[in-house]
Amino acid sequence: MENNLNNIKSKNIYWHEGDISREDRQRQYGHKSACIWFTGLSGSGKSTIARKLEEKLFERGVKTYVLDGDNVRHGLNRNLGFSHEDRTENIRRIGEVAKLLVDAGLIVMTAFISPFREDRRNVRNLMKEGEFIEIFIDATIETCEERDPKGLYKKAKAGEIKEFTGISSPYEEPEKPELIVNTTEEADININAEKILKFLEENELLD
Repeated sequence: MENNLNNIKSKNIYWHEGDISREDRQRQYGHKSACIWFTGLSGSGKSTIARKLEEKLFERGVKTYVLDGDNVRHGLNRNLGFSHEDRTENIRRIGEVAKLLVDAGLIVMTAFISPFREDRRNVRNLMKEGEFIEIFIDATIETCEERDPKGLYKKAKAGEIKEFTGISSPYEEPEKPELIVNTTEEADININAEKILKFLEENELLD
């Protein structure tokens, strides 16, 4: 494994390869490992679909886990705000965690707005070919505002939340995602989760 030592502050450290490879784990688990990266506006349905997909995968015996944006900010990234720099660091950290879970043989799902293409591209570059699956949960801003499960759009428009994606901070849509799930056109959670399951089967990530 290659590391850019120019970006590591501690110089006297070395990467240790384990005796059990990800391929060994995949054979034992009966499925390949991958990072399913859900991206989209707040309220588009990322976390909801990820949780439903996790449930369906778990029922099939798949080793899986969801990394949710809000949950991660309660712990690992609790010291980060929502400036451009903090958003970038937020995604960098979660990308490294996702990479470790992929190496452990899991199908890891991440539900993060992750508004910037460069940040998502950097995470993709951490993975091997075919291990990073970008899924754009596409919903109009009107749909997201109408749902607004956390009341965030209302607060953002009132000026109570700064740097809010879609209102006072930009969202850069994926240019070539592996899959687009439009939740404005189809809001049924089961149907959308099944679309993703079908994609995973067609791409031989699942038996």
